[in-house]
Parts: sequence; C-alpha cells; structure tokens
Amino acid sequence: MNAETLLELRGLCKSYSGVSVLANVSLSVKTGSVTGLIGENGAGKSTLIKCVNGVTRPDRGEIIFAGETLRQNTIESALRRGIVTIPQEFNLANEMSVRENIFLGHELKHGGLFLDHSAMRKQTRELLERLDCRISPDAEVSTLSIAEKQLVEIARALNRTCRLLIMDEPSTVLNPPEVENLFRIMRAMRDDGISIIYVSHKLNEVKTICDSVAVLRDGEFICEKPTLEVTPKEMAGLMVGRELSRIFPPKAAPPPESKVPALELKGITLEKLVHNASLKLYRGEILGLSGLGGSGRTELAEAIYGIRKIVSGGIFVNGKAVRIKSPAQAVASGIAYLTEDRQISGIIHSFPLAWNCSLISLRKYCTASFIRKKRENAAAEEYIRRFEIRTTSGAAPIGELSGGNQQKGAIAKSLDPSPEIFIFDEPTRGIDIKSRSDIYFFISELARRGMACLIISSDLEEVIGLCRRVAVMREGTVAGVLADEHVNEKEIMYLATGVK
Repeated sequence: MNAETLLELRGLCKSYSGVSVLANVSLSVKTGSVTGLIGENGAGKSTLIKCVNGVTRPDRGEIIFAGETLRQNTIESALRRGIVTIPQEFNLANEMSVRENIFLGHELKHGGLFLDHSAMRKQTRELLERLDCRISPDAEVSTLSIAEKQLVEIARALNRTCRLLIMDEPSTVLNPPEVENLFRIMRAMRDDGISIIYVSHKLNEVKTICDSVAVLRDGEFICEKPTLEVTPKEMAGLMVGRELSRIFPPKAAPPPESKVPALELKGITLEKLVHNASLKLYRGEILGLSGLGGSGRTELAEAIYGIRKIVSGGIFVNGKAVRIKSPAQAVASGIAYLTEDRQISGIIHSFPLAWNCSLISLRKYCTASFIRKKRENAAAEEYIRRFEIRTTSGAAPIGELSGGNQQKGAIAKSLDPSPEIFIFDEPTRGIDIKSRSDIYFFISELARRGMACLIISSDLEEVIGLCRRVAVMREGTVAGVLADEHVNEKEIMYLATGVK
C-alpha cells in the first residue's frame, strides 16, 4: 500500500446461506480520486459497500484504510474514521425536518445542554445552498419529492468529516442541471483530497466524473481501468461478459392521431403543483413525460391513479369520462401505475415474490374466501420466466432480491390485473444496464400488443431512446409536446426551463 492509497481491499469473500456474494475481491482507492464501481444487480456492489462501511463483515480478506487494517469494523468506527455512505434507498426520518435529519446523532448544542436550533438552521441552509437547493431547513421530509430527499441525503453526508464518501446511485432521480451541480460538488471534494466511490448504472456519468472504474461480475473482481481508456459501451460489455449490441428496442410506429386516445387529460388541476395540464396517450404508444424536479410529473400521475384529488379538469379513458378517486377505481378503469419509489409504495419486502405479484389482483385467485395458492404460485412462476427474475422461486421474499429483480416484481404486480394503460414512473431507477434493457424491451412489447404506456423519467437518454413523442412539464403544466426529430435533449431542456 503506497502513500497515495486511502483504501485497499485484499481478497474479500462473503457468502449468505452458502451462496457466494463476494469471491476474492481486491481493489484500491487513491486519495483524492473518484472511483466508479459498476456491475449488474447482484454482482456484489452493495455487499462490498457494506463491508467497507461496517454494516457487515467479510468472511475472509482484509480492509486497509489509511494504512490501518480494520479488524473490528463497525458502522460507528467507520464513521469515526471518515467513511460516509449516501445510500441508494433513503435513510431519512420522514416525520422530522430537513435540519433535524442533517444533524441527527450529532446535534449542535448551547453549553453542552440545549439544542442550538439557530446554528443548525444556518448551517443547513448553507449546505443546501452549496447544492443549489431551495428546500427550507424546517420543511418536513415527508413533504419532499424523491429528488429533494436525495439532495438532503447528500447534504447530510457533506455535514460530516469525510475522508471517503461512498455514493450509491446518487443521481438516479436528478435532472441534468442537478447532476451537473452534483458533479461540481464532487470535483471540489476531490480537489480537497476526499476520495469518492461512485456506484452508478449510468455509464456515461461514470465516464464523465470518475478517474477510474472497477468492474464486478457475479461477485468477482473483473478489472480496474482508467476511465480515459474505456468507453461506456466497453464498460457494459465488461459488466455482463458479452457485448450489448442494443440497449433500446426499435421505436414503435407513430400513433394514428385520428383515433380516440386511450387516455386523455383535459385541464387537470390539483391544489398544489399541477394546473391546467392536458395531454393525449394512444394505444400502442410509448409517450414520454419529462421535466425538471418539481414540475408536477409524479403529482399528475398520482392524480390519474386516484392518489391525489383533482380540483378541476377531466380524465377520459377510450373517449369516456371517468371519475377516479382511489387506486382501486383506477385499476377498475384499466390503469396501472408503477410508483417512482418501489421501497415505500411499490413492494412489501417481507412478502414472497408471489404474494407481491398478486397484491392488487388477489380476488382473481380466490374461491369464496380461500386463496388458490397453486394458481397464485403458477402465475408468479410465469412472471419469473417471462421477466427473467433471478430468484429460487416465487416463495422467496422479494426484499432479498436485487434492485432490478425487485423492480421486475413490482412491474408484474401492476401488470397482473391486465391493464390497458400503464404509467411507469422512473421505471429503471437504481437498476443495472442489463435489467434496464430488459425493461425497455418489455415496455416495447407491451406497446406492440396495443397497451398505452406513459414513461415518466428524469433520464433524458431513456425518454429519447424509447419515445417518439415526449410531453414536457414546466411549473405544473404541460409546456409542449415534441415529436420525432424534435425529441432531443436540447429541445426538451428548452421546454423544461422555459428558455428558447
């Protein structure tokens, strides 16, 4: 270990229930560098992170940090050494304020006795300003959007003394200006001598921000290379062990607009964030819905699905007005909704995969008051085969699966009632490139069979790669709809920001 190396891993091994998750993994992280860590879901990235930050202990191998071998590494000892993690799934107290979350466990006090709310509020505001974030320090976390919660997680990490920052998918729900601001902060931290491990499935971002990239595949260390020497396409090939010739399927034919839309919104207005929003979605179409954070995309989807109350305006399904006041009424109207946060509202972690798949369509598996388990399990096994879900069986708890396989299970749950309209909110958030491609081809197949698909995404590459038409929201309304050659990052951002 030389003076430039902050972290060195030597021969890490870890197994769960006899299944190897890490197999003799060795890599190093230099002081004042950004190291990308990539691999498919289930490749071992999360387990490696947990070994470094003290959440779990390796079965064999060494972790050497700043020249010291960590023999009894715990979460507390890792934090004392300056190892800080921003998790992929939020670790915030929803009922507490932004300020309280940022200082949780290391509050500022007057004279060692009384909380210094004024000082904590001031420092919180300064941290958020560094992130170009206008959230109030006193805002309750439960009221924030997914993107805003991510920024709070970043601010909390920046509030600690930090020598190694582990960032697990930090940009998943950030829009391009927010990602660029995040990269600006990361570069400043790197210049200050802080080392960063950047875990991401967005390989273009890894290429942009990282000095080197380390690849894991099936729990094994494949290689570590300077990012100057490897392209995103080559990274993808190293992750899956073969060349990925096409990430996106061919785009579907444009919808015949003379037909009645499968879903039409006319002047939808909510109490907050959405006003006079209108759009049309046709059978067999994949329509993108883009916009910056806070533009009202998710709120509009939640209104369609009956989660939010509509103040004025109308929803029309196949030309007929429908009144949707609950998710059950949305399902009865043929509408499915994949939420942007699968951990909170998409799946039930402790339930088997089969139970999750039947959550909103359990009635069709019942005779009188009895659940027909064989039929339910057979349906789950069909989804496992159809979606290539990596699991031992439908009886496995879905919380034990990788993020990509959890997302496939959440899609199966929404698909089980046989909808005609499917709203996907951030469908590939936090999943690897192979699983992303699987989901893209699956959505394309749904559209080919006549389903109307609405894709809400912060990832412009995603909406550009999938959609012939993209509706762009700004300040709670649909600012415009782009089609064909106009579906590009430049024109989407023009509409999203109001700059032309």
